[in-house]
Amino acid sequence: MIYPYVTLSDETEIVHSEIKPDGRVKVYIEKPVYDGFHHATCYLPDYTWEEIYGFSKEEIDYYREFIENNAHLIMEFAQEGGFSNASNF
Repeated sequence: MIYPYVTLSDETEIVHSEIKPDGRVKVYIEKPVYDGFHHATCYLPDYTWEEIYGFSKEEIDYYREFIENNAHLIMEFAQEGGFSNASNF
């Protein structure tokens, strides 16, 4: 399952998976651009980055900090079945 986490003001979407059997959570970042999408994948809790496409170093640094600051929430929501289930909406 993939759960929405946040849409940033520049239309960047950050979504996450459930907790996988190996204990990791996939966090996927996707930003629409004129010719398609820029995207990147980060795995929690080890902060392993893969498949970075189109983002500058500065953008990835921003997303890295954002994910580090929100990792505790993302991990909780991944365990609870997304924000909607965790918040009882």
